[in-house]
Amino acid sequence: MRILVAEDDREMAEFIERGLGELGHNVTAAATGPDALHLLSTEDFDVAIVDRMMPEIDGLSVVRRIRAAEIEVPILILTALGRIEDRVDGLNAGADDYLIKPFAFSELAARINALARRKPLQAVVTRIEHDGIFMDLLKRQVLRDGVPVILQPREYRLLEELMRHEGRVVTRTMFLERVWNYHFDPQTNIVETHISRLRSKLNEGGKPDLIETVRGVGYRMAGDA
Repeated sequence: MRILVAEDDREMAEFIERGLGELGHNVTAAATGPDALHLLSTEDFDVAIVDRMMPEIDGLSVVRRIRAAEIEVPILILTALGRIEDRVDGLNAGADDYLIKPFAFSELAARINALARRKPLQAVVTRIEHDGIFMDLLKRQVLRDGVPVILQPREYRLLEELMRHEGRVVTRTMFLERVWNYHFDPQTNIVETHISRLRSKLNEGGKPDLIETVRGVGYRMAGDA
C-alpha cells in the first residue's frame, strides 16, 4: 500500500516509516500540516497516518480540510491525547480511526490493514475529460476537440486542478499550495497571470472559454455546453 505518514517527531516518524517499509509498504513522509495537506490533495494514498499535534496546521484541521475537499482516503489519527472527548473530536473531524501514543507497532499495522479493507481501493485516475478537453495524466498531454494544446508545467497543473474539481471552485490559496507549493500569499498576481495564459492556449481559434472566474474566490470549470 501507499501510505502517508504525517508526523513532526522525527524519531517517531522514522520508527513508523521503517516498520511499514519492512512490511513492504511505500511510505511518504510529511513533517508539517501544510505538507500533509499538499500531499493528500495532489497524490493518491491508500491510508494516511496523521499526528494530531502537527506544526503550522494541526492534524484535526488537516483532516477537516481533506474531507471538505471530498478526498476519501482512510485516515488514522495518532495522538498522545487519550480522553474520550479527544477521540470523539478526531472522529467527528473525519478521521476513520484513532490510536493513542505510546502504541505497539503491531497494533498500528493491524489498524492500517483494517482501514484498507473497509472499501475497495479506488482506481488511479489516468484520464480526465470535460466538454471537449481531454487530459492524459500519464503522457501529460492535453487535447481540445482533438487538437493538441501545448502547456507549460504550471499551466498543466492549473488545468489539472480545475478538471479534477469540475463544477467546484478552486480557490487562489488552493492553487498556490498545490501548483507552487506556497503556504503563504506572495502578494503577486501569479495565479491570475498563469490562468490568463492557460485560457489563451485553450481558447485558441475562437473556442468558448470554459474557465469561469468566481470573483473574489477563485476559478472553476464551467458546466458542459
